[in-house]
Amino acid sequence: MKKIMTLALLVMTSLAVMAQEEVYKAEMDMLDAQGEAIVKQYKALMEQDPKSELPTTRAKITAFSQMLDSISDLQVQLIRRIARENKKNQIPVPYIKEAMYELGYEGLKEVLDPKAAYYNNPELERAKKLLAGYEKRAPGKMFSELTMKDMSDKDVNLSQWVGKGQYVLVDFWASWCGPCRKEMPNVIACYEKFHPKGFEVVGVSFDQKKEAWVNAVQQMGMSWPQMSDLKGWKCAASEVYGISSIPSSVLVDPQGKIIAMDLRGYDLVQKLTEIYGE
Repeated sequence: MKKIMTLALLVMTSLAVMAQEEVYKAEMDMLDAQGEAIVKQYKALMEQDPKSELPTTRAKITAFSQMLDSISDLQVQLIRRIARENKKNQIPVPYIKEAMYELGYEGLKEVLDPKAAYYNNPELERAKKLLAGYEKRAPGKMFSELTMKDMSDKDVNLSQWVGKGQYVLVDFWASWCGPCRKEMPNVIACYEKFHPKGFEVVGVSFDQKKEAWVNAVQQMGMSWPQMSDLKGWKCAASEVYGISSIPSSVLVDPQGKIIAMDLRGYDLVQKLTEIYGE
């Protein structure tokens, strides 16, 4: 009789978990549908004005981008809630696996709770490695030295710029990286605005071919110091700073302590404005 009752309880628990899974799926599906609708509107807009020549088109693109960011934030909040509410089952696993990059450092730290029943699920190994990489460059840590060559084949150290009394953005990028190129105009604008106030940028390239690296620097107008060991993903920075995707970055304070990582777009502008003012 006891075995029968135990089996019945297990079945009831399983059914309850399945029902809860459907609730979460419905919430996520709703957010996905909202995102898809915005993307559909964006594509239609691009068909009407492919080069974004009209001011109204540019304004709508900005609005679409902000709406997609808001939806992404809501999805991350949902996944963090799913993890908090399901410490004793495996429901969070596929959500964490799918959105590990969007969760970021703080999000991954929260959802990868060693006490949770799902923590040892093999599907989360990549997420754990990503978190271990974040830990190497997490805010509060001192910067780690890198020794590479500049574009003139001269040996240079990261410590030539970092920890010398100014804020420095160490920017991990590559000429072949589309998202890096997309973000670079924002980095350039920040450099031009805040460099006169003491802000510095040091580019750490994950390139393998020197010509491609040098050409990209010149074409995009990156006027700050550059360094690379031309080893691609085997770049020393990959191990030292736990870099598994680019663009990536760390913002280091005048004493050499990391105060932020992976700042992009408005977040980078806002942080530098907090430091230097308008």
